[in-house]
Amino acid sequence: MTAPRIDTVTVRRLPKAVLHDHLDGGLRPATLVELADEVGHSLPTTDPDALAVWFRESADSGDLVRYLSTFEHTLAVLQTREGLLRTAEEYVLDLAADGVVYGEVRYAPELMLKSGLTLPEVVETVQEGLASGMARAASEGTPVRVGTLLCAIRMFDRSREIADLAVAFRDAGVVGFDIAGAEDGFPPADHLAAFEYLRRESVPFTIHAGEDHGLPSIHQALQVCGAQRIGHGVRITDDIVDGKLGRLAGWVRDRRVALEMCPTSNLQTGAAASIAEHPITALKDLGFRVTLNTDNRLMSGTTMTREMSLLVEEAGWTLDDLRTVTVNALKSAFIPFDERNALIRDAVLPGYESAR
Repeated sequence: MTAPRIDTVTVRRLPKAVLHDHLDGGLRPATLVELADEVGHSLPTTDPDALAVWFRESADSGDLVRYLSTFEHTLAVLQTREGLLRTAEEYVLDLAADGVVYGEVRYAPELMLKSGLTLPEVVETVQEGLASGMARAASEGTPVRVGTLLCAIRMFDRSREIADLAVAFRDAGVVGFDIAGAEDGFPPADHLAAFEYLRRESVPFTIHAGEDHGLPSIHQALQVCGAQRIGHGVRITDDIVDGKLGRLAGWVRDRRVALEMCPTSNLQTGAAASIAEHPITALKDLGFRVTLNTDNRLMSGTTMTREMSLLVEEAGWTLDDLRTVTVNALKSAFIPFDERNALIRDAVLPGYESAR
């Protein structure tokens, strides 16, 4: 028998978990317009609806470098305490409204210093905004737990400094570390000193790999740098032929390395051809620990509800498939084991059972 089709209303109610979502890629268009006016930054348009369309169309180029260039506008309003506070609080509220019970937000503090804030001040401010958002969401009956990943930019040389920051704030909401930015020409091993330091200090980290660059970037992220998860990782399919796994693909599957997959974003950057053909479905069926993510909600015009609905409609996903990727995400979250288990037991499994 064929499983019954899941409608969007049902998907919206499902408990969700997102591991790969950028703060500077998730602003509300109306907020961006208001903050840009306050700091004197010129936007392509000041109409929020038109601005949302502009971001989506600009990001649809099929080129990662051009996709990343859209962040010029969002980063321009994230240089002040006011902008960071508001954006962080709204970030949490938007996750809660989407049914997310656990999220990890990532951002690069080194890109938010142009108005005089220090690195610690950026982190403190974002954490204050996130805490306010979590308190509001809980009071409104939609609690969500949000952890922070601090990103270093792989084209620059401050990764060791950002790693220090992650260690300093690991008991104040920061749960891990990442490197982000253009992959091609900027290999993970350029930042090996940061990763070795984080391992010594027992701070987990993920690495963007296998999106714009192929298997060597995934191999280096895992076997040289020691990443616990891989951001995107769609190119792991280069090591799979007719269902037979090569050594690296076998390592990723057998060691339960989580792949933070972002279908809509991958279509925009040219890393996948369509939702129906996106590697997430084949990898799920092969037993990989795939997770489903939004990446940049503004640039992709997306939400977790939309990402799930697209997989249901275009790739034939079932309720069990959606539950699997949600549980996968929580199993690989950078928070303590008992907290992960509690979210699975108390929120995710009952939520999916009630949807049957």
